[in-house]
Amino acid sequence: MEFLCYHRDRPGSAALRDKLNEDHLSYMDRYAKEMIARGPTLAEDGTPTGSVHILDLPDPAAARAFAFDEPNYQAGAYRDVLLRRWRNLLGRTMWDFPGGRSGGNRYLVLGLGAGGPADLAVPPGRDEPIAYGPLLADDGTTWLGTAALVRAPDEATARAVLTEDRYAAVEVHNWHFGGRPS
Repeated sequence: MEFLCYHRDRPGSAALRDKLNEDHLSYMDRYAKEMIARGPTLAEDGTPTGSVHILDLPDPAAARAFAFDEPNYQAGAYRDVLLRRWRNLLGRTMWDFPGGRSGGNRYLVLGLGAGGPADLAVPPGRDEPIAYGPLLADDGTTWLGTAALVRAPDEATARAVLTEDRYAAVEVHNWHFGGRPS
């Protein structure tokens, strides 16, 4: 089962996150085989605003343990957690993305559902998706929204990956490939 976990930073928590960086990376190392995508969301000035992890885990209980045992969460660096089942419509990891780790702007686009399902297929002719799929309830079928990691020239182009009027809200966050520095 695939899950998207988005920890949103508590305002003013950058120093705490810096202090816990090695603990965070070591924790994530334990999930290397399960990881589909990962990386921080950042403000325009480069300050972290959150942390995205997409993983393949055995069940919802394992996903909750992953999300809530994370060192930054345990220390109070995060204000909240979005944790949803997710379906990998591209069938690959971010490391398989043909565009590589660098070059261009990268974004997390979250469409939070309202009404019937939308954007259930990867949009054709759009800027390069890195990861794309529906957000689902624990039952794996009830649609709650759509999440995408994309390379795009700007925020507006990234936002256009989703059909905005089909969602209660669409969020776009600057995102970078995560993992240990090479």
